[in-house]
Amino acid sequence: MTIPFIEPFRIKVVEKVKMTTREERQAALEKAHYNLFNIPGEDVIIDLLTDSGTNAMSDEQWAGIMRGDESYAGAKSYFRFEQAVQEIMGFEYVLPTHQGRAAEGMLFSTLVKAGQSVPNNRHFDTTQANLLVLGANPVDLTIDEAEDSSLELPFKGNMDLGKLKNFIEATDPENIPIGMITITNNSAAGQPVSMDNIRQTSELYHSYGIPFFVDACRFSENAWFIKIRDPKYADVPVSEIVLEMFSYADGCTMSAKKDAIVNIGGFIAFRDAALKQKIAQNLIVHEGFLTYGGLAGRDLEAIAIGLRDAVDEDYLNYRESHTRYLGKVLQEAGLPVYQPTGGHAVYVDAGKALPHIPAKQFPGVALSNALYLAGGVRTTEIGSLMFEHTDPQTGESIMAPLELLRFAIPRRVYTRSHLDYIAEAAAESMKAPELIRGLRVTWAPEVLRHFMAQLEEV
Repeated sequence: MTIPFIEPFRIKVVEKVKMTTREERQAALEKAHYNLFNIPGEDVIIDLLTDSGTNAMSDEQWAGIMRGDESYAGAKSYFRFEQAVQEIMGFEYVLPTHQGRAAEGMLFSTLVKAGQSVPNNRHFDTTQANLLVLGANPVDLTIDEAEDSSLELPFKGNMDLGKLKNFIEATDPENIPIGMITITNNSAAGQPVSMDNIRQTSELYHSYGIPFFVDACRFSENAWFIKIRDPKYADVPVSEIVLEMFSYADGCTMSAKKDAIVNIGGFIAFRDAALKQKIAQNLIVHEGFLTYGGLAGRDLEAIAIGLRDAVDEDYLNYRESHTRYLGKVLQEAGLPVYQPTGGHAVYVDAGKALPHIPAKQFPGVALSNALYLAGGVRTTEIGSLMFEHTDPQTGESIMAPLELLRFAIPRRVYTRSHLDYIAEAAAESMKAPELIRGLRVTWAPEVLRHFMAQLEEV
């Protein structure tokens, strides 16, 4: 007998959801200028905008919140948080921040100067933006196979090592203050990175004297994929896989709002005491004292517990199976789902779903809006509205490699019946795809425009 996955938890508290009509959603969408970031949360039935900070915390995390020590300096909660990072990730030093983009900002503003380049398998939006505002050049070097949404490969998030080597040699290592890799590769459809690729990327960076940092937002999901997709690790505990992944790195940035299963928080972790002191000076100016970094003690307690929850294998098995199920039912609903499904989200190739809408008219946004109208389901575009930017060195406009729609699943929030409802809404939205219209921007800020952009239908 094969037992289907079930949630490895019981529901203790529930939150009422307002059920809206299509007419109400149409009015809300127009008022929001066709940008779902501008829709009030209460007007969303199922919210898959992001898995960042939208998670349901455990009873142990809520209990930890009551133990929070709010001392300004040297709080007990900080030391419990520090110990969790040291034990799970293996880094000796850690500085808390209020979220992941602050960790990126502190790291980059300390190490990166205008005109320098930072390679990555693929930067996510805030990582890219933190570099662009410094006048630096974020460079994406994911393997070419990642741009084929129908291709089945176990580790499509990998760094292209040949491209990385060529880039370093063409750029001059002196002009590359830091090298990165993102696990899992969110901008490349949440695809995992193999252990061999992490190790080889580390060796390549280090051979040129370049410090290697990991964007670790979804580290435990990446470790789980290594366990289930690489035969060498089938019998290795996830906790040991995590330690090996980070053993190759000099440090990491982390948005704890993802795999640490909390609602706020982040950190920078590293091995170099001198680098800690440099970043600490910056941190005190912008975030807070070293032992709280923009967070309350209760938040540090929740992160410490959440990091341990994140490497629980029953939880990870459920998490991956839950996401894979949504991919299956969305595909059955007629959407071209990016293969294979990732850990935190299902991605749909909106360019394929709406071939009549060119990239400049944002098919991912158009499909997202159609889905919201059909069922009150909020998703987000991972395409050219989010990622189009001007190369600071060449002045050329760089478009996203794929026009994707991301269904990001909050951790421990939605049941399988919610996923079935999402699929029904998707099928409804695709009954007449040729009637879905593209969009143009009427106003947007220069950086991270997708958060605040105002659009209109073409």
